[in-house]
Amino acid sequence: MKVVFMGTPEMAVPTLRELVDNDIDVALVITQTDKPKGRGKQMQAPPVKEFALEQGLDVIQPISLKNNDEVLEQLKSIAPDFLVVAAYGKILPQAVLDVPKYAPVNVHFSLLPKYRGAAPVNWAVINGEKETGVATMLMDAGLDTGDILQVLKTPIEKKTAVDIAEELSETGARLLIKTLNEFENIKPVKQVEEDMTYAPMMKKDDGHIDWSKSAEKIECMIRGFVPWPTAYSRLNGKTVKLFSAEVVKANEELEAGTVYDVTKKSFSIKCGEGGLKVVELQPEGKKRMPVGSFLAGAQLKGGEKFE
Repeated sequence: MKVVFMGTPEMAVPTLRELVDNDIDVALVITQTDKPKGRGKQMQAPPVKEFALEQGLDVIQPISLKNNDEVLEQLKSIAPDFLVVAAYGKILPQAVLDVPKYAPVNVHFSLLPKYRGAAPVNWAVINGEKETGVATMLMDAGLDTGDILQVLKTPIEKKTAVDIAEELSETGARLLIKTLNEFENIKPVKQVEEDMTYAPMMKKDDGHIDWSKSAEKIECMIRGFVPWPTAYSRLNGKTVKLFSAEVVKANEELEAGTVYDVTKKSFSIKCGEGGLKVVELQPEGKKRMPVGSFLAGAQLKGGEKFE
């Protein structure tokens, strides 16, 4: 079996690794271009590129695939059985999708048709879904609209988006191998458009906490917006990022955003309904820390307000 693999972030690496470990011929790896990162804006290769080069695989990084005759001819000359895509990050033109002998197969990290788009794991957690999963699907020219091949579900429970992403990247890799091996016997299932939801790319402003929402919704938001943009609020004019919190009871007469139950080791914040006992946070200009360390150096008092 010969494949061309397309992927970019860390979440796509286990799928590529699984292909290699199963002795599948990865004839070419296509990933996005190197990007500047960090304060020094040093150019950094995508994780998929780094892993592919370690394995001695051929890698290309086209700026665009649209009307790219050079890449198209290269793909045709390889004549892959499958085009395997995992979090590549761009919609593929039909000419590319038509290249493989059998099919272009995508590993998507949601229970399609729910959460089509760029950030399915994060939005499933943010929206308080009880479960999520990974789906292998046939690719078409739409955004995650192709027929579903196979699906694996997983409970979300109190996991963060990072926890879920790590779990799904591994289960998705194994599901991909199963899908390729069983491909001729799988009956694709069309997605039900009425059940479709969208998972757009996240923006920094999405992380700003609206304390008028319920404690349950804000707690989901805290777990869902990691590692970026993180859930954040402002206290005395300075930004505070929240990384972990527990839903607790509160005096419902308190105004949303009000600090209460302050001790040496903990404090809570009133929400629109209920409250949140903060567990881990990051004050502006400082490192991420447990709440006890923050309170040891902060003069926090009941009645102060997060905004």
